[in-house]
Amino acid sequence: MTCTCSLRTILILTAALFITYHNASAEPLQTSTGRTIIPPLLADPLEPKIAVMPSLSERTLQLDIGSSTDLYQSESRDFAIGVDFGTYSRLKRANEFKFPVDAVDYLFGVNASLKKPFNSDTLPFDTFSAKVKLSHISAHFEDGHYSAGQWITQSEWTRAIPFTYSREFVNVALALSSPKHRVYAGYQYLYHTIPSGINPHTFQAGIELSTPGNSYIATDFKLLPVWQPSLEATRGYRGTWNLQAGVRLSGIGLEKVRMACTYYSGISRQGMYFYHPESFTTAGVIIDF
Repeated sequence: MTCTCSLRTILILTAALFITYHNASAEPLQTSTGRTIIPPLLADPLEPKIAVMPSLSERTLQLDIGSSTDLYQSESRDFAIGVDFGTYSRLKRANEFKFPVDAVDYLFGVNASLKKPFNSDTLPFDTFSAKVKLSHISAHFEDGHYSAGQWITQSEWTRAIPFTYSREFVNVALALSSPKHRVYAGYQYLYHTIPSGINPHTFQAGIELSTPGNSYIATDFKLLPVWQPSLEATRGYRGTWNLQAGVRLSGIGLEKVRMACTYYSGISRQGMYFYHPESFTTAGVIIDF
């Protein structure tokens, strides 16, 4: 089991989490818009959202277009059934304001949510929540991955490009939260996948903390299977981190808009690069619906 994330970055983030944990001047972490009874995970790269996040370390741009919404909510808003739709694109930044699409993933699915308040004298939380998702995701190379009359190849991938990538999975996430912080853990089981030979188990954990000035710090960690080209299968796991610091523009009336900076390290979130480790920093705008 390996992790490509910088130990120094993790230590700095951990120190920041402890420093801000008891900060009384921090605003609530996030407010519900009424579309979902459980707010979206702030740092999960595959949470449906609208985001434009240019990379600061390479000439690429992440463009996400998607949303989750509850189709049914109980009167007490403690149970809901909803849908998820999202696209996650990796664009190249070319001259003359052009952004050829290198790779794009499409996700859709259904979900069920449960939220229950509770009282505790020992835990700094007041709400338990759970969410179960049944989802499909497929991935594709586009025109930005085509050059000089042929597809661009990678040394780590020994099969023909492009290839079929399709996954169906069940995801369960459990969380404890209060207005100013949330911790969560999750598990994903792949019950069908192309290519085959993929370990079906993925594990997830995360922390979100409110900080002063409508800002926040959040981190999402996943253990993802590692593809072994010589075996045509996955063996072992690799830690994948997405660290995010952001601020909501509530002060100028844009409650749903976040300015954020992220540091990502681990297995690529793009399905066409599921065998490829990468590290990069982005800064941009996220819109929550």
